[in-house]
Amino acid sequence: MELDELKLLINEKMERVQLEKSPDDIAVMLSKSTNSVVGKIIRSLIIELVVSVIFTIACLAVAVFGAYSSLRIYFGIFTVICALFIPVLYIKLNKTRKLTNSAMPVKKNLQTLIALIKAYIKRYFQLTMALIPISLIISFMLSYKDENLNSPDLSNPFFADLINSPLKLTFIIVYITVFAVGMYYFTKWYLKKLYGNYIHQLEELLDELEETE
Repeated sequence: MELDELKLLINEKMERVQLEKSPDDIAVMLSKSTNSVVGKIIRSLIIELVVSVIFTIACLAVAVFGAYSSLRIYFGIFTVICALFIPVLYIKLNKTRKLTNSAMPVKKNLQTLIALIKAYIKRYFQLTMALIPISLIISFMLSYKDENLNSPDLSNPFFADLINSPLKLTFIIVYITVFAVGMYYFTKWYLKKLYGNYIHQLEELLDELEETE
């Protein structure tokens, strides 16, 4: 048998094998790929949950043992915010796990999971952006009222001289701008790294599944 004839025979056999796969078989293959991607999303949620717990404990420690009253109040506020965020993460984690083990069709699971994680990413980003100005305003208000930082007896009364010092005022404006822009791009990158890339993979799997229908 000639080499070209052998190649043609092998190609024809592979095409027949592919044609013999039913849409259900393809769905099962896609389901396995989906479970792999979902497993990575679950891992990201667990990492966030653990980090949130650790960060909450750290904020609580500063709120209790901080040297300045402004620090104690500031980190006390963020202790409450982080403590409220932990149950949200836990609920998202449980919902994602339930979808993985759900008896619903693969396509329905994919659509529900993509919508769930996209909504989480959107709310996460909105909350982070809202906390930036809030945290800055609170920190300045508390620092201004803190007697350790706003005492005319100090040799360097920062807030008392701020309005009369263009250099300090410029520094504050630049600091706030850099901080806000940095947090914006960091949050974008962070969410894409933890969830965005996996959402894109799930959407590709959903497209493949729709093509087989």
